Amino acid sequence: MFNIPRSFLTLVLSALVLMAGSTTLNASPLIVGGKNYTEQYILAECAQILLEDAGIEAKTKTGVGSALARKSLVNAQFDLYFEYTGTAYTVYYEQDDQAVMTHPDKVYEWVKSHDADKNLVWLDPIQFNNTYTLMMREKQADALGITSISDFGAYVDDNPDELLFATDVEFWERPDGFKALMRTYDFRMPIDQIKKMSTGLTYKALREGQADVAMGFSTDGRIAAFGFVLLEDDKQFFPVYNPAPVVRKDVLEQYPEIRDILKPLAQKLDTNQMQQLNKAVDVDHKELKAVATQWLQDNGLIE
Repeated sequence: MFNIPRSFLTLVLSALVLMAGSTTLNASPLIVGGKNYTEQYILAECAQILLEDAGIEAKTKTGVGSALARKSLVNAQFDLYFEYTGTAYTVYYEQDDQAVMTHPDKVYEWVKSHDADKNLVWLDPIQFNNTYTLMMREKQADALGITSISDFGAYVDDNPDELLFATDVEFWERPDGFKALMRTYDFRMPIDQIKKMSTGLTYKALREGQADVAMGFSTDGRIAAFGFVLLEDDKQFFPVYNPAPVVRKDVLEQYPEIRDILKPLAQKLDTNQMQQLNKAVDVDHKELKAVATQWLQDNGLIE
């Protein structure tokens, strides 16, 4: 009978433990995170389908606000998610240089460079700008002669108790949100004329006359479908918001192919198509996965 040294057995067992740990890591699906509105659900779904089609197991985990999405990525609860350049610049880094934040390439390079120091990697940006916007029903806006945010602010100053504004909590609090917008445009809306609700309900409230003005997103398909008009941001208050996949560096090192897998989204997804995808889910009430799958098939990205 062979007498195997204890030190050798210890070495073998340690190696087996390390191998098991590595297998477990590789076997875990990638978590594609997302925020709490339709566009984010669609982007996360598209990424998950593309990753799975390329042989990388992935699942989505969506429905959180911007701050929690960012924290989830940093804390490794998300492996990647789609962030907007303007959000990273103004909210996470608290910057307000108009020359940077209103220029797509400059703001992208700025946040990409600064996030690299945090081991977060920005992949290719998608070429649509999902900026915040203020919306009104077209007929009411025409009747009141309001076409811009300056017009809106002047009307509020002259008629402080007339218009109701619908917003979600995040837009109310953000540094690029409604409080800062009122300062930039030099008007003040009475607090009891401001109605806070979840993001999706701002469109419903405006459509049903429960609000006169509402915050929204410029790529939302409900804007045209519901007969809304966007008020011109004539003082260029809002930053550029190009979405891009943001991935932790350790995840990208383990799966370097992610960059090429997600690149077609940046190449093919434009503003009009994003509006149509949002409309398909929000207005036509089509199933999310079916909408994402159909778009990927129509653009030759999956079979």
